[in-house]
Amino acid sequence: MRNTEHRPPDGSDDGRRADGGNRPDETEGDDPGCPESLIVVSNRQPYRHEYEDGEGDEGSIVVDEPAGGLTAGLDPVVREANGTWIAWGDGDADFAVTDDDDCVAVPPDEESYTLHRIELSEEAVDSYYYGFSNQVLWPLCHEFPDLIDDGDAWANDFEWYRTVNERFADAVAEHATAESVVWIQDYHFGLAPRLIRRQIPEAATIAHFWHIPWPTPETFAECPADEELLVGLLGNDLLGFHVDRYARLFMECVEQYLDGAVVDHDRWLVDYDGGTTRLVTAAMGVDADTYDETAREVEGTDALLERLGVSPEVTLGLGVDRLDYSKGIPERLAALERFFECNPDRHGEFTFLQKATPSRTGIPAYERLGELVRSEVTRINSRFGTDDWQPIVYTEEYVSREHLCGLYRRADAMVISPLLDGMNLVAQEFVASSVDEDGVLVLSEHTGAHERLGADAVTIDPTDTDAFAAALETALEMPASERRRRMRNLREDVFGADLEAWMDSQFAAIGRLHCSSGSDDDERGARTTLV
Repeated sequence: MRNTEHRPPDGSDDGRRADGGNRPDETEGDDPGCPESLIVVSNRQPYRHEYEDGEGDEGSIVVDEPAGGLTAGLDPVVREANGTWIAWGDGDADFAVTDDDDCVAVPPDEESYTLHRIELSEEAVDSYYYGFSNQVLWPLCHEFPDLIDDGDAWANDFEWYRTVNERFADAVAEHATAESVVWIQDYHFGLAPRLIRRQIPEAATIAHFWHIPWPTPETFAECPADEELLVGLLGNDLLGFHVDRYARLFMECVEQYLDGAVVDHDRWLVDYDGGTTRLVTAAMGVDADTYDETAREVEGTDALLERLGVSPEVTLGLGVDRLDYSKGIPERLAALERFFECNPDRHGEFTFLQKATPSRTGIPAYERLGELVRSEVTRINSRFGTDDWQPIVYTEEYVSREHLCGLYRRADAMVISPLLDGMNLVAQEFVASSVDEDGVLVLSEHTGAHERLGADAVTIDPTDTDAFAAALETALEMPASERRRRMRNLREDVFGADLEAWMDSQFAAIGRLHCSSGSDDDERGARTTLV
C-alpha cells in the first residue's frame, strides 16, 4: 500500500502559490472545470498511427498512445469536453485512417473526440519546425543569439512558418463556434493567434501557453521577425508563461518593439489593435502520483545499472537530458572534472550516470554538441578512470519511463544544470520518484523550476565551475536528516502543484475570460475587429 505520510494534505499549500508564481492567486474559490467546447492546438499529436510491418498494409496499423507529459495530461481533458485536437500528423499511417477532412475519432476504443491532423511536406517540416522554430525561436528564447540562423535561409523558413500557422488557423476555423475555447501550445504557433482571431467568432476565446523562456529585450532585438511575432501573440485573449520574469520580459519587448501597443505593467494587460491580451503565469507540474507509484513498483534498477557499467554499490549522481545546448551538459562535465580533481577519495566510490537523448540531430549546433559531449566524457574517463571504474557513464540508449523512475529513486544526487530552461520537468520527476526521501536535487538557478524548488535544492550557477563542483560535494556530504527534510518539502511542492493543478489554473483563467466574452470589464477588455 502506498505510503502518503509525508505527502501534503489535499488542498494544502503551506502558504505558497500552488502554481509557483509570485502574483496574487487569482484562481482561489473558482471551480475551473473544463471548457464545453475545447480546441487544442499543438505540434505533437496525442495519438499516432503506424504501419506495424512498415509496408503500408492497412491490416497492420497500430496506434501509439501518449506516454506522459502534457500530451498525456491533456488527453482526458479533451475527452471530457468531446473536443477537438489539431496537430501535425507525423505517423506513416496517420492519413490512412482519417476521413476526407483529415479527421479521426480518438481514442480508438472510445472515440471521445476529434483529432484533426495537418499533413506537412518534408520541406514544410524542415523549414517550419527544424528551421524557424528551432534555429531562430529556440536559440533566441534561450539567449543564444549567436546560434540564430542569420543567413538567407531564415526568410524562407519564416514563410513556411507563416504558411503552417495559417494552415493550423484554417483548421481551427473549421471547428470553432462562439462557445469555443482555443488553447494553443508553445512556440511553434507564434503567428497563429492573430490568424485564428480573424476567422472565428468574436465571442470565442483564444489562449496560448508559451512553454519556453522569453528573452530579454536586448536579445529579442536579434529576432528577424520581431514585430510579426509580437503582433501574432497579441491575438490571444490570454497568454501564459511559467514564471513572472518571462511575462515581464514579454511586456518590456512589446513596449520597446511594437508601436501602438499600450502595456499596463501593474495589471499585466496589453492593449493592441482594439483587443486586450491578459498575461498570466503558472508553473507547469508533472503527474506526480504516477511517478511516485511507478518508482515504488519498478524492478530491475540494479540490473540496468550493471548493464550500463555502474556498480550498484557506488554513490550515484544522475543527469537526464535531451542533448540540447541549453541544458548545460558541457558545463556539468567541466564541474565533474573539477570535482574529481578536488576529491580523489571519491574515485571508485562515486559514479555519474548521464542519460542523454539525441535531439534535432539534423541541426549543426546539435551535431557539434553531441560530438563535444562524447569526446569530453571519453577524455575525463581516460584521465580518472581505472580498469574497474569509470567516473562518468554516458548512454544515449532508450530508457523506459519505468526504469527512469527507478534511476531517479536510486540517485543520491540529481543534477539539473541548464543555462536557461523554461521550467524543467525532470527536476519534478526526480522529486516525485524520490519515495525514500534521501536524494538531493542540485538545481540551476536559471530554470523556471528553481523559482518553485530552489529553497530546498542545492543551487548552482552552471557557468561557475568551482562553485558547481563544491555544490556537488555539498549534496553528497549532506546529513541524512537534512536530505530528508529538504526532500519532504520538495515533495510537498511537487505534489501540491502537479500537472492537474496547472491545467486547473489555466482553465480557471480561461473560464473567467470566456464567461466575460463580449463585455468590457477588466477581465477581457473590449475587442474590435482585428486587421
